[in-house]
Amino acid sequence: MIHSPAFKLTTERLILRLATQDDLLAILQFYQDNQAHLAPFEPARPKQFWTEPYWQEQVHLSWEGFQSGQFLRLFLFENQRPRSIVGTANFNNIVRGAFQACHLGYSLANSAQGKGYMTEALRSAIPYVFDELNLHRIMANYMPHNHRSARVLERLGFSIEGCAKNYLLINGQWEDHILTSLTNDRWRSG
Repeated sequence: MIHSPAFKLTTERLILRLATQDDLLAILQFYQDNQAHLAPFEPARPKQFWTEPYWQEQVHLSWEGFQSGQFLRLFLFENQRPRSIVGTANFNNIVRGAFQACHLGYSLANSAQGKGYMTEALRSAIPYVFDELNLHRIMANYMPHNHRSARVLERLGFSIEGCAKNYLLINGQWEDHILTSLTNDRWRSG
């Protein structure tokens, strides 16, 4: 599946797009500035995560994964500051065949919390995933104490499907997760 190299989505306040090599310093800045904020919700990061060579490779892999239809990894930029990253929205593990689904993961800068940015971003990205990528199901999981994430998914119409015990190794500890999904009532076969 080939998509335009200039791929981006825009909302009233945000630009969602794949990263380029020009974004390496902004990516590192985002993760460094938000390291303490994001650590309780993310896996432990290897040392190379904090280096430019690591992100050069990740940017390249993101473009390859997008071109091959395996995943869509977006960075969120404010329209008013289009070189500064405020968050991420990733549609990973795209599976076709009888499943036609993916996993959604996202993060938002500490300074951008409480502004409705993630809801706004996902209201743009989800229709793309459903209508253009023609996926039938998006799954998103959150830790029970992550109330902000729960509210974002609820606003977007995700349904709770259960709880998975010791689901992911987050910040060095196995954490339970609430499992949610959203299905595409406009999915087309063929």
